[in-house]
Amino acid sequence: MSDPTSSELPNTAEAGPLSYAIFQLARTHRAHAAGMLRAMNLHPGQELLLMQLFDHDGRTQAELLERAGLDHSTVSKSLRRMQEAGLLTREPASHDRRVMVVHLTDAGRALQEPIADMWRTLEQVSVRDLTPDQIQAFTTCARIIEKSLRDHSRQPPGE
Repeated sequence: MSDPTSSELPNTAEAGPLSYAIFQLARTHRAHAAGMLRAMNLHPGQELLLMQLFDHDGRTQAELLERAGLDHSTVSKSLRRMQEAGLLTREPASHDRRVMVVHLTDAGRALQEPIADMWRTLEQVSVRDLTPDQIQAFTTCARIIEKSLRDHSRQPPGE
């Protein structure tokens, strides 16, 4: 069995070693986080929506979509599942019945500290072999790469 931490790149990825490393990192990080979320009966991405509601309960579904950076179908499906689990309620806005306003229930609010603990633990595991300077440099580089990708995806095709 091969070592999943091996630095050997597939031949096809040799032209993009950074992109391949990002892919491998994101996949591994997401899988680790998913295991931690399962312990709270949550699916990946649901914690991002809950965190937005912890900061400001009563956001609209559209605000959650924008702030969490998830696609429409993922947000709709996640909110439906969380409503069925008793973590939140959705109701039409008084000013426009087509707009859905999302509120936490007591059960949803009770997840704030467990989710904060989960993120703290995930951070500790992720950076345990890095220095504070490496953490800062990585975070800065990750944000620059994310912005570059976002900016590129906004450009019209052919530019």
